Amino acid sequence: MSLDGCGIAKADGYTIFIKNAVIGDTVRVRVTKANRSYGFAVTEELITPSPDRISPTCAQFGQCGGCQLMHLSYPKQLEWKAATVRANLRKIGGIAEEDYQFDGIIGAEKKLGYRNKTQFPVGRHKGQAVCGFYLSRSHQIVPCTACGIATPAANQAVEAILSYINQNGISVYDEATHKGLVRHIYIRDGGKELMAVIVANSKKPLPHTEKLVEALSVLPQVKGIVQNVNTERTNVVLGKKNLLLWGNEQIVMQACGLEFMLSPNSFFQVNTAQMERLYARAAEYAQLSGTETVFDLYSGVGSISLYLAKKAGQVVGVEIVPDAVENARQNALRNGIENVQFHCGDCAEVVERLLADGIRANIVVVDPPRKGCDEALLSLIERIAPKRLVYVSCNSATLARDAAWLKEHGYTMQRCSAVDMFPNTTHVETVVLLQRQNT
Repeated sequence: MSLDGCGIAKADGYTIFIKNAVIGDTVRVRVTKANRSYGFAVTEELITPSPDRISPTCAQFGQCGGCQLMHLSYPKQLEWKAATVRANLRKIGGIAEEDYQFDGIIGAEKKLGYRNKTQFPVGRHKGQAVCGFYLSRSHQIVPCTACGIATPAANQAVEAILSYINQNGISVYDEATHKGLVRHIYIRDGGKELMAVIVANSKKPLPHTEKLVEALSVLPQVKGIVQNVNTERTNVVLGKKNLLLWGNEQIVMQACGLEFMLSPNSFFQVNTAQMERLYARAAEYAQLSGTETVFDLYSGVGSISLYLAKKAGQVVGVEIVPDAVENARQNALRNGIENVQFHCGDCAEVVERLLADGIRANIVVVDPPRKGCDEALLSLIERIAPKRLVYVSCNSATLARDAAWLKEHGYTMQRCSAVDMFPNTTHVETVVLLQRQNT
């Protein structure tokens, strides 16, 4: 299967990517696009289903581009994800499977309703505002207000916001004309507390705010209603400015035995239960004894920093998003953790200043965005020369690329785990331990 969930078949050496086909299916297909060495097809008839094929639980499966693997049994999903991580390390990173210890993949107990953050684009359909997810490889919205991997409360909040939009004649954003107000609905559900964010193409508060508050009052856990301002012609969901429409601009989320204050723009792992397992594995790889200085790069709201601080001498977190850094500092105070400090700025620039001030780390932890680490930061890590580097990644391809660079500069991969943060999708989290040679 491909990284976007298509089944891969060969016909006389010609490769065909087949939408919604799984490993082991026998299918009759219609080729929709043919290139010289490969083509794309859709299934016309399922002749013999794979023993690993299951019935998707979502009515939008096959249209929505969100859950690409919902028709594949969960054990097979885990097997495929683990194999994908190892293949990327081998093919992209040049790291042979016998050169490191693979600790397997940590599966999730909860396969549905696990996302604590969900973003829904908003559009028009038959004269009504609708939201859902984009059709695969497009910006055409598939209407859906009962997403299977979102929490039930998030789905309820979306329904309430759509009712407010339709009943009060609120305009919906049009990408082509750059007109209209509501672009996205974004829900952050902390369990006991929920934040509703409406991304709008306006610097002024949305009209009839009292009606919005009334619509969301059916959910007692709603603690804040925020308007995120995004007036740019961009595919980026969130703008940089927020307007508080009601309640609080932050909510509290509990995880790893800690409490975290979260703002709309703050990064936080979307699967709380699996986040705890991921961080436990990262801490195992870090091998902390209580005396080390740890640099946590791309530290977000300080979740990994605060988790590791319980076992380290001191932790220094670096994050570029100001709201997240402020949240991290509040979170340290909230949890009574004093052996941490957080710096706001580009990772490479901040680390350069730390080195100039004589601050060095025994252990470095990185959790970069999907694009991975840039070479400037990798070069700084080489200069820091930590004994151990723990690399957490949501994209094993860029992790493999960076691991290859680090291998050339003195770091060998010792251990690797995959963690299924995103059941029913093709995405998987990976954590690896890289050790400095000759230490």
